[in-house]
Amino acid sequence: MKRILPFLLLCSFSSLFGQSIDDYLNKIRTNEAQLTAFFQQMPKGGDLHHHFLGSIYAEPILERAIKEDFFLNTKTMEVSRINPNSGNWVSFSSLQKEGKLKEFQQRILETWSVKDYNGIAASDDLFFDAFDKYIAAVDGHFAEGLLELKQRAKAENVSYIETQLTTIPCDMDVSDLNSFNQELRKAAAKKDEKLTSELLQKLFSALEKRNIQKYSETYNQNIIAKLHQDLKIDDKQFTMRYQNFVLRFMEPVDLFKNLVIAFTSANSSDLIAGVNIVSPEDGQISMQDYWLHMQFFKFCHDQFPKVKYSMHAGELKLGLVQPEELTWHINAAVRTAGANRIGHGVAVAYEQNAYDLLQYMAKNTIPIEINLVSNEFILKVKNDEHPFTSYKQFGVPIVISTDDAGILRTNMTQQFVLLAKRYPEVSYADIKKYVYNSIAYSFIKDSKVKKQLQEDLDTRFKTFETLIEKL
Repeated sequence: MKRILPFLLLCSFSSLFGQSIDDYLNKIRTNEAQLTAFFQQMPKGGDLHHHFLGSIYAEPILERAIKEDFFLNTKTMEVSRINPNSGNWVSFSSLQKEGKLKEFQQRILETWSVKDYNGIAASDDLFFDAFDKYIAAVDGHFAEGLLELKQRAKAENVSYIETQLTTIPCDMDVSDLNSFNQELRKAAAKKDEKLTSELLQKLFSALEKRNIQKYSETYNQNIIAKLHQDLKIDDKQFTMRYQNFVLRFMEPVDLFKNLVIAFTSANSSDLIAGVNIVSPEDGQISMQDYWLHMQFFKFCHDQFPKVKYSMHAGELKLGLVQPEELTWHINAAVRTAGANRIGHGVAVAYEQNAYDLLQYMAKNTIPIEINLVSNEFILKVKNDEHPFTSYKQFGVPIVISTDDAGILRTNMTQQFVLLAKRYPEVSYADIKKYVYNSIAYSFIKDSKVKKQLQEDLDTRFKTFETLIEKL
Protein backbone atom coordinates (compact mmCIF):
# COMPACT_ATOMS: atom_id res chain seq x y z
CA MET A 1 0.00 0.00 0.00
CA LYS A 2 2.85 2.40 0.87
CA ARG A 3 4.33 1.88 -2.60
CA ILE A 4 1.17 2.82 -4.49
CA LEU A 5 0.22 5.76 -2.21
CA PRO A 6 2.44 8.31 -4.03
CA PHE A 7 0.93 7.22 -7.35
CA LEU A 8 -2.62 7.64 -5.98
CA LEU A 9 -1.73 11.08 -4.63
CA LEU A 10 -0.27 12.03 -8.00
CA CYS A 11 -3.50 10.97 -9.72
CA SER A 12 -5.53 13.02 -7.20
CA PHE A 13 -3.41 16.12 -7.77
CA SER A 14 -3.71 15.61 -11.53
CA SER A 15 -7.50 15.53 -11.25
CA LEU A 16 -7.51 18.52 -8.91
CA PHE A 17 -5.33 20.76 -11.07
CA GLY A 18 -6.42 19.54 -14.52
CA GLN A 19 -5.62 16.88 -17.08
CA SER A 20 -2.15 15.59 -17.80
CA ILE A 21 -0.46 16.66 -21.01
CA ASP A 22 -0.32 13.03 -22.18
CA ASP A 23 -4.06 12.62 -21.64
CA TYR A 24 -4.80 15.71 -23.67
CA LEU A 25 -2.39 14.73 -26.46
CA ASN A 26 -3.93 11.27 -26.71
CA LYS A 27 -7.40 12.78 -26.82
CA ILE A 28 -6.54 14.94 -29.84
CA ARG A 29 -4.06 12.59 -31.52
CA THR A 30 -6.24 11.83 -34.54
CA ASN A 31 -7.44 15.40 -35.01
CA GLU A 32 -4.97 17.27 -37.20
CA ALA A 33 -6.40 20.73 -36.55
CA GLN A 34 -6.21 20.25 -32.78
CA LEU A 35 -2.71 18.80 -33.04
CA THR A 36 -1.65 21.82 -35.07
CA ALA A 37 -2.92 24.21 -32.40
CA PHE A 38 -1.16 22.16 -29.71
CA PHE A 39 2.22 22.00 -31.44
CA GLN A 40 2.07 25.54 -32.77
CA GLN A 41 2.11 26.72 -29.16
CA MET A 42 4.53 24.08 -27.86
CA PRO A 43 8.21 25.11 -27.61
CA LYS A 44 10.11 23.32 -30.35
CA GLY A 45 13.73 24.09 -29.53
CA GLY A 46 16.03 23.94 -32.53
CA ASP A 47 15.87 23.03 -36.21
CA LEU A 48 19.19 21.28 -36.83
CA HIS A 49 18.69 19.95 -40.36
CA HIS A 50 18.06 23.18 -42.21
CA HIS A 51 19.09 24.46 -45.65
CA PHE A 52 18.90 28.24 -45.98
CA LEU A 53 18.31 28.21 -49.73
CA GLY A 54 15.50 25.68 -49.46
CA SER A 55 13.90 27.17 -46.36
CA ILE A 56 13.01 30.65 -47.57
CA TYR A 57 9.61 30.76 -49.25
CA ALA A 58 9.24 31.34 -52.99
CA GLU A 59 6.91 34.36 -52.75
CA PRO A 60 9.41 36.92 -51.39
CA ILE A 61 12.11 35.66 -53.75
CA LEU A 62 9.79 36.09 -56.72
CA GLU A 63 8.68 39.52 -55.49
CA ARG A 64 12.31 40.71 -55.45
CA ALA A 65 13.00 39.23 -58.90
CA ILE A 66 10.03 41.12 -60.33
CA LYS A 67 11.00 44.34 -58.55
CA GLU A 68 14.57 44.13 -59.86
CA ASP A 69 13.26 43.19 -63.33
CA PHE A 70 15.04 39.86 -63.70
CA PHE A 71 14.77 37.76 -66.82
CA LEU A 72 12.62 34.63 -66.82
CA ASN A 73 13.04 31.52 -68.92
CA THR A 74 9.40 30.95 -69.85
CA LYS A 75 10.02 27.26 -70.47
CA THR A 76 11.98 26.25 -67.34
CA MET A 77 10.92 29.05 -64.92
CA GLU A 78 14.58 29.82 -64.16
CA VAL A 79 15.48 33.46 -63.49
CA SER A 80 18.61 35.41 -64.34
CA ARG A 81 19.81 38.88 -63.44
CA ILE A 82 21.24 39.35 -66.94
CA ASN A 83 19.65 38.51 -70.29
CA PRO A 84 21.20 35.30 -71.70
CA ASN A 85 20.06 36.56 -75.13
CA SER A 86 19.02 33.12 -76.28
CA GLY A 87 16.05 30.81 -76.10
CA ASN A 88 12.97 31.66 -74.09
CA TRP A 89 14.17 34.50 -71.87
CA VAL A 90 12.00 37.56 -71.27
CA SER A 91 12.06 40.32 -68.67
CA PHE A 92 9.40 40.53 -65.96
CA SER A 93 8.60 44.09 -67.09
CA SER A 94 7.80 42.74 -70.57
CA LEU A 95 5.51 40.11 -69.11
CA GLN A 96 3.82 42.83 -67.10
CA LYS A 97 3.19 44.94 -70.22
CA GLU A 98 1.81 41.91 -72.07
CA GLY A 99 -0.56 41.07 -69.22
CA LYS A 100 1.07 37.65 -68.69
CA LEU A 101 2.77 38.22 -65.33
CA LYS A 102 0.01 36.76 -63.14
CA GLU A 103 -0.09 33.57 -65.21
CA PHE A 104 3.67 33.08 -64.92
CA GLN A 105 3.72 33.92 -61.22
CA GLN A 106 1.57 30.88 -60.50
CA ARG A 107 3.68 28.62 -62.72
CA ILE A 108 6.86 29.89 -61.04
CA LEU A 109 5.58 29.12 -57.54
CA GLU A 110 4.65 25.61 -58.69
CA THR A 111 8.19 25.12 -60.04
CA TRP A 112 10.13 26.73 -57.22
CA SER A 113 8.18 24.82 -54.56
CA VAL A 114 5.65 22.03 -54.06
CA LYS A 115 2.74 24.48 -54.16
CA ASP A 116 -0.28 22.82 -55.79
CA TYR A 117 1.82 19.74 -56.61
CA ASN A 118 -0.32 17.38 -58.71
CA GLY A 119 1.87 14.30 -58.73
CA ILE A 120 2.63 14.43 -62.46
CA ALA A 121 6.27 15.47 -62.24
CA ALA A 122 8.74 13.25 -60.36
CA SER A 123 8.77 14.61 -56.82
CA ASP A 124 12.52 14.22 -56.28
CA ASP A 125 13.28 15.94 -59.60
CA LEU A 126 10.96 18.84 -58.79
CA PHE A 127 12.60 19.24 -55.39
CA PHE A 128 16.25 19.12 -56.42
CA ASP A 129 15.73 21.10 -59.63
CA ALA A 130 14.05 23.98 -57.77
CA PHE A 131 17.22 25.40 -56.20
CA ASP A 132 18.96 26.34 -59.43
CA LYS A 133 15.84 28.03 -60.81
CA TYR A 134 15.73 30.81 -58.22
CA ILE A 135 19.25 30.95 -56.76
CA ALA A 136 20.14 34.01 -58.88
CA ALA A 137 17.40 35.99 -57.11
CA VAL A 138 18.71 34.99 -53.68
CA ASP A 139 22.27 36.12 -54.40
CA GLY A 140 22.83 39.41 -52.60
CA HIS A 141 19.73 38.93 -50.44
CA PHE A 142 21.01 36.75 -47.59
CA ALA A 143 19.95 39.43 -45.11
CA GLU A 144 16.30 39.38 -46.13
CA GLY A 145 16.27 35.60 -46.08
CA LEU A 146 17.82 35.31 -42.64
CA LEU A 147 15.37 37.81 -41.16
CA GLU A 148 12.47 35.95 -42.79
CA LEU A 149 13.63 32.70 -41.18
CA LYS A 150 14.13 34.33 -37.80
CA GLN A 151 10.69 35.95 -37.76
CA ARG A 152 8.99 32.74 -38.85
CA ALA A 153 10.85 30.69 -36.25
CA LYS A 154 9.92 33.03 -33.42
CA ALA A 155 6.28 33.00 -34.53
CA GLU A 156 6.06 29.22 -34.13
CA ASN A 157 8.12 28.93 -30.93
CA VAL A 158 11.40 27.75 -32.47
CA SER A 159 14.31 29.20 -30.53
CA TYR A 160 17.33 27.99 -32.53
CA ILE A 161 18.24 27.31 -36.16
CA GLU A 162 21.46 25.70 -37.36
CA THR A 163 21.34 26.56 -41.04
CA GLN A 164 23.48 25.57 -43.99
CA LEU A 165 23.87 29.04 -45.49
CA THR A 166 26.06 28.80 -48.58
CA THR A 167 29.23 27.31 -50.00
CA ILE A 168 32.37 29.35 -49.32
CA PRO A 169 33.47 31.34 -52.39
CA CYS A 170 36.85 30.22 -53.73
CA ASP A 171 38.51 31.17 -57.03
CA MET A 172 41.67 29.11 -56.50
CA ASP A 173 42.89 27.45 -59.70
CA VAL A 174 43.62 23.79 -58.98
CA SER A 175 43.73 22.55 -62.57
CA ASP A 176 47.40 21.59 -62.16
CA LEU A 177 46.34 19.22 -59.35
CA ASN A 178 43.77 17.35 -61.45
CA SER A 179 46.00 14.28 -61.71
CA PHE A 180 44.95 13.58 -58.11
CA ASN A 181 41.40 12.90 -59.36
CA GLN A 182 42.44 9.75 -61.15
CA GLU A 183 44.87 8.66 -58.45
CA LEU A 184 42.31 9.06 -55.69
CA ARG A 185 39.68 7.13 -57.62
CA LYS A 186 42.12 4.31 -58.31
CA ALA A 187 42.90 4.08 -54.61
CA ALA A 188 39.18 4.18 -53.81
CA ALA A 189 38.47 1.35 -56.25
CA LYS A 190 40.84 -0.82 -54.22
CA LYS A 191 39.50 0.54 -50.91
CA ASP A 192 43.12 1.37 -50.07
CA GLU A 193 42.83 3.63 -47.04
CA LYS A 194 46.59 3.97 -46.55
CA LEU A 195 47.25 5.13 -50.12
CA THR A 196 44.20 7.42 -50.04
CA SER A 197 45.46 9.05 -46.85
CA GLU A 198 48.92 9.57 -48.37
CA LEU A 199 47.44 11.18 -51.47
CA LEU A 200 45.22 13.44 -49.37
CA GLN A 201 48.20 14.52 -47.28
CA LYS A 202 50.07 15.53 -50.46
CA LEU A 203 47.01 17.36 -51.76
CA PHE A 204 46.45 19.06 -48.42
CA SER A 205 50.07 20.26 -48.33
CA ALA A 206 49.75 21.66 -51.85
CA LEU A 207 46.62 23.57 -50.87
CA GLU A 208 48.25 24.94 -47.73
CA LYS A 209 51.11 26.35 -49.78
CA ARG A 210 48.55 28.34 -51.77
CA ASN A 211 47.29 30.03 -48.62
CA ILE A 212 43.94 28.29 -48.66
CA GLN A 213 43.17 29.75 -45.24
CA LYS A 214 42.50 33.18 -46.74
CA TYR A 215 39.19 32.00 -48.22
CA SER A 216 37.80 30.89 -44.87
CA GLU A 217 39.06 34.05 -43.17
CA THR A 218 37.38 36.27 -45.76
CA TYR A 219 34.12 34.32 -45.50
CA ASN A 220 34.07 34.30 -41.70
CA GLN A 221 34.76 38.02 -41.39
CA ASN A 222 33.05 39.56 -44.41
CA ILE A 223 29.97 37.37 -44.71
CA ILE A 224 29.10 35.43 -41.56
CA ALA A 225 30.24 37.80 -38.81
CA LYS A 226 29.08 40.92 -40.65
CA LEU A 227 25.65 39.54 -41.53
CA HIS A 228 25.08 38.07 -38.09
CA GLN A 229 26.09 41.21 -36.23
CA ASP A 230 24.55 43.79 -38.56
CA LEU A 231 21.21 41.99 -38.54
CA LYS A 232 21.29 41.41 -34.77
CA ILE A 233 20.23 37.81 -35.42
CA ASP A 234 20.62 36.63 -31.81
CA ASP A 235 18.25 38.02 -29.21
CA LYS A 236 16.55 36.85 -26.02
CA GLN A 237 14.09 34.69 -27.94
CA PHE A 238 16.17 33.36 -30.81
CA THR A 239 19.67 32.15 -31.73
CA MET A 240 21.18 31.11 -35.06
CA ARG A 241 24.39 29.35 -36.02
CA TYR A 242 25.70 28.22 -39.40
CA GLN A 243 27.01 25.06 -41.05
CA ASN A 244 29.43 25.10 -43.97
CA PHE A 245 28.72 22.52 -46.65
CA VAL A 246 30.24 20.99 -49.76
CA LEU A 247 28.57 19.58 -52.86
CA ARG A 248 28.74 15.86 -53.56
CA PHE A 249 28.71 16.11 -57.35
CA MET A 250 32.12 17.80 -57.69
CA GLU A 251 35.35 16.18 -58.86
CA PRO A 252 37.52 14.89 -55.96
CA VAL A 253 40.14 17.67 -55.98
CA ASP A 254 37.55 20.46 -56.08
CA LEU A 255 35.42 18.83 -53.39
CA PHE A 256 38.40 18.19 -51.12
CA LYS A 257 39.61 21.77 -51.59
CA ASN A 258 36.18 23.08 -50.58
CA LEU A 259 35.99 20.68 -47.64
CA VAL A 260 39.35 21.87 -46.30
CA ILE A 261 38.13 25.47 -46.56
CA ALA A 262 34.88 24.51 -44.81
CA PHE A 263 36.71 22.81 -41.93
CA THR A 264 39.20 25.68 -41.65
CA SER A 265 36.33 28.14 -41.44
CA ALA A 266 34.44 26.13 -38.82
CA ASN A 267 37.62 25.70 -36.80
CA SER A 268 38.13 29.44 -36.42
CA SER A 269 34.66 30.90 -35.83
CA ASP A 270 32.19 30.43 -32.99
CA LEU A 271 29.37 31.30 -35.40
CA ILE A 272 30.23 28.43 -37.75
CA ALA A 273 28.87 25.46 -35.84
CA GLY A 274 30.02 22.67 -38.15
CA VAL A 275 30.25 21.13 -41.61
CA ASN A 276 27.98 19.05 -43.86
CA ILE A 277 27.84 17.45 -47.32
CA VAL A 278 24.79 17.89 -49.58
CA SER A 279 23.29 17.12 -53.03
CA PRO A 280 21.33 14.01 -54.08
CA GLU A 281 22.91 10.94 -52.53
CA ASP A 282 21.83 8.82 -55.48
CA GLY A 283 23.60 11.06 -58.04
CA GLN A 284 26.19 9.46 -60.29
CA ILE A 285 29.27 11.06 -58.72
CA SER A 286 27.75 10.89 -55.23
CA MET A 287 27.45 7.13 -55.54
CA GLN A 288 30.73 6.61 -57.36
CA ASP A 289 32.78 8.64 -54.86
CA TYR A 290 30.85 7.95 -51.65
CA TRP A 291 33.63 5.85 -50.10
CA LEU A 292 36.16 8.50 -51.10
CA HIS A 293 34.09 11.27 -49.52
CA MET A 294 34.09 9.37 -46.23
CA GLN A 295 37.88 9.31 -46.39
CA PHE A 296 37.88 13.07 -46.99
CA PHE A 297 35.92 13.67 -43.79
CA LYS A 298 38.09 11.26 -41.84
CA PHE A 299 41.22 13.09 -43.01
CA CYS A 300 39.80 16.55 -42.23
CA HIS A 301 38.73 15.36 -38.78
CA ASP A 302 42.32 14.36 -38.08
CA GLN A 303 43.48 17.85 -39.10
CA PHE A 304 40.66 19.70 -37.27
CA PRO A 305 39.56 17.41 -34.42
CA LYS A 306 37.39 20.03 -32.72
CA VAL A 307 35.13 20.61 -35.73
CA LYS A 308 31.81 18.76 -35.61
CA TYR A 309 29.90 17.63 -38.66
CA SER A 310 26.61 16.12 -39.67
CA MET A 311 26.24 14.07 -42.83
CA HIS A 312 23.34 13.34 -45.17
CA ALA A 313 23.44 9.56 -45.27
CA GLY A 314 20.91 6.88 -46.15
CA GLU A 315 18.60 9.33 -47.93
CA LEU A 316 17.78 6.40 -50.20
CA LYS A 317 15.18 3.69 -50.67
CA LEU A 318 14.76 0.40 -52.48
CA GLY A 319 14.50 0.98 -56.22
CA LEU A 320 16.28 4.34 -56.18
CA VAL A 321 19.69 2.65 -56.34
CA GLN A 322 20.92 -0.93 -56.68
CA PRO A 323 20.07 -3.01 -53.56
CA GLU A 324 23.71 -3.48 -52.53
CA GLU A 325 24.17 0.28 -52.38
CA LEU A 326 21.62 0.50 -49.57
CA THR A 327 23.74 -1.62 -47.23
CA TRP A 328 26.64 0.59 -46.19
CA HIS A 329 26.21 4.38 -46.50
CA ILE A 330 25.11 5.10 -42.92
CA ASN A 331 27.69 2.70 -41.51
CA ALA A 332 30.41 4.45 -43.51
CA ALA A 333 29.26 7.90 -42.40
CA VAL A 334 29.21 6.83 -38.75
CA ARG A 335 32.18 4.48 -38.45
CA THR A 336 34.57 5.71 -41.16
CA ALA A 337 33.82 9.40 -41.51
CA GLY A 338 33.02 9.82 -37.82
CA ALA A 339 29.86 11.90 -38.25
CA ASN A 340 28.54 13.53 -35.08
CA ARG A 341 24.97 13.45 -36.40
CA ILE A 342 23.23 11.72 -39.30
CA GLY A 343 20.71 13.45 -41.53
CA HIS A 344 17.75 11.39 -42.84
CA GLY A 345 19.05 7.81 -42.33
CA VAL A 346 15.95 6.49 -44.11
CA ALA A 347 17.66 3.36 -45.48
CA VAL A 348 18.91 2.10 -42.12
CA ALA A 349 16.81 -1.09 -42.31
CA TYR A 350 18.80 -2.16 -45.37
CA GLU A 351 22.19 -1.56 -43.77
CA GLN A 352 24.40 -4.56 -43.19
CA ASN A 353 24.10 -5.49 -39.50
CA ALA A 354 21.42 -2.84 -39.03
CA TYR A 355 20.80 -3.73 -35.36
CA ASP A 356 24.48 -3.41 -34.56
CA LEU A 357 24.58 -0.02 -36.31
CA LEU A 358 21.58 1.23 -34.33
CA GLN A 359 23.15 0.03 -31.08
CA TYR A 360 26.40 1.75 -32.03
CA MET A 361 24.61 5.05 -32.71
CA ALA A 362 22.76 4.80 -29.41
CA LYS A 363 25.88 3.90 -27.40
CA ASN A 364 27.93 6.68 -28.98
CA THR A 365 25.07 9.21 -28.82
CA ILE A 366 25.00 9.90 -32.56
CA PRO A 367 21.61 11.55 -33.14
CA ILE A 368 19.40 11.02 -36.16
CA GLU A 369 17.83 14.08 -37.77
CA ILE A 370 14.27 13.04 -38.67
CA ASN A 371 12.64 14.95 -41.55
CA LEU A 372 9.15 13.49 -42.02
CA VAL A 373 7.71 15.85 -44.64
CA SER A 374 10.90 15.78 -46.70
CA ASN A 375 11.16 11.99 -46.63
CA GLU A 376 7.54 11.63 -47.67
CA PHE A 377 7.75 14.05 -50.60
CA ILE A 378 11.18 13.20 -51.99
CA LEU A 379 11.38 9.47 -51.24
CA LYS A 380 7.69 8.61 -50.82
CA VAL A 381 8.52 7.07 -47.44
CA LYS A 382 6.10 7.55 -44.54
CA ASN A 383 4.28 5.78 -41.70
CA ASP A 384 5.81 2.38 -40.87
CA GLU A 385 7.98 2.46 -44.00
CA HIS A 386 9.96 5.16 -42.21
CA PRO A 387 12.51 3.81 -39.71
CA PHE A 388 11.55 6.28 -36.96
CA THR A 389 10.28 3.47 -34.74
CA SER A 390 13.57 1.55 -35.09
CA TYR A 391 15.62 4.56 -34.05
CA LYS A 392 13.30 5.07 -31.06
CA GLN A 393 13.33 1.39 -30.09
CA PHE A 394 17.14 1.22 -30.02
CA GLY A 395 17.51 4.46 -28.08
CA VAL A 396 19.21 6.48 -30.82
CA PRO A 397 18.92 10.18 -29.89
CA ILE A 398 16.25 11.78 -32.09
CA VAL A 399 15.86 15.36 -33.26
CA ILE A 400 12.98 16.59 -35.41
CA SER A 401 13.73 19.01 -38.25
CA THR A 402 12.32 20.52 -41.45
CA ASP A 403 15.08 20.09 -44.08
CA ASP A 404 13.80 22.60 -46.70
CA ALA A 405 10.68 24.25 -45.34
CA GLY A 406 10.35 26.77 -48.18
CA ILE A 407 10.40 24.38 -51.12
CA LEU A 408 8.36 21.82 -49.18
CA ARG A 409 6.00 24.53 -47.85
CA THR A 410 6.08 23.14 -44.35
CA ASN A 411 7.28 24.18 -40.88
CA MET A 412 8.39 22.67 -37.59
CA THR A 413 4.83 22.49 -36.30
CA GLN A 414 3.81 20.15 -39.11
CA GLN A 415 6.73 17.81 -38.38
CA PHE A 416 5.46 17.29 -34.83
CA VAL A 417 1.85 16.95 -35.99
CA LEU A 418 2.85 14.10 -38.31
CA LEU A 419 5.00 12.55 -35.59
CA ALA A 420 2.16 12.43 -33.08
CA LYS A 421 -0.45 11.34 -35.61
CA ARG A 422 1.57 8.59 -37.28
CA TYR A 423 3.29 7.12 -34.24
CA PRO A 424 0.83 6.70 -31.33
CA GLU A 425 3.55 5.08 -29.22
CA VAL A 426 5.27 8.47 -28.97
CA SER A 427 4.37 10.06 -25.64
CA TYR A 428 4.47 13.70 -24.69
CA ALA A 429 7.59 12.93 -22.63
CA ASP A 430 9.23 11.53 -25.78
CA ILE A 431 8.35 14.63 -27.78
CA LYS A 432 9.64 16.89 -25.05
CA LYS A 433 12.88 14.92 -25.00
CA TYR A 434 13.29 15.35 -28.76
CA VAL A 435 12.90 19.10 -28.31
CA TYR A 436 15.59 19.21 -25.62
CA ASN A 437 17.78 16.97 -27.80
CA SER A 438 17.74 19.66 -30.47
CA ILE A 439 19.65 21.94 -28.14
CA ALA A 440 21.75 19.31 -26.37
CA TYR A 441 23.02 17.85 -29.67
CA SER A 442 23.36 21.13 -31.52
CA PHE A 443 26.86 22.11 -32.58
CA ILE A 444 26.80 25.36 -30.60
CA LYS A 445 30.33 25.94 -29.33
CA ASP A 446 29.68 28.38 -26.51
CA SER A 447 28.48 26.38 -23.50
CA LYS A 448 26.87 29.52 -22.04
CA VAL A 449 24.72 29.99 -25.12
CA LYS A 450 23.63 26.35 -25.04
CA LYS A 451 22.81 26.58 -21.34
CA GLN A 452 20.76 29.73 -21.90
CA LEU A 453 18.75 28.01 -24.63
CA GLN A 454 18.10 25.02 -22.36
CA GLU A 455 16.98 27.28 -19.52
CA ASP A 456 14.78 29.20 -21.93
CA LEU A 457 13.13 25.90 -22.90
CA ASP A 458 12.45 25.20 -19.22
CA THR A 459 10.59 28.50 -18.94
CA ARG A 460 8.69 28.05 -22.20
CA PHE A 461 7.58 24.52 -21.33
CA LYS A 462 6.40 25.58 -17.90
CA THR A 463 4.20 28.23 -19.48
CA PHE A 464 2.94 25.86 -22.18
CA GLU A 465 2.16 23.00 -19.80
CA THR A 466 0.29 25.30 -17.44
CA LEU A 467 -1.83 26.41 -20.39
CA ILE A 468 -2.67 22.85 -21.44
CA GLU A 469 -3.41 21.64 -17.91
CA LYS A 470 -6.05 24.33 -17.57
CA LEU A 471 -7.94 23.27 -20.71
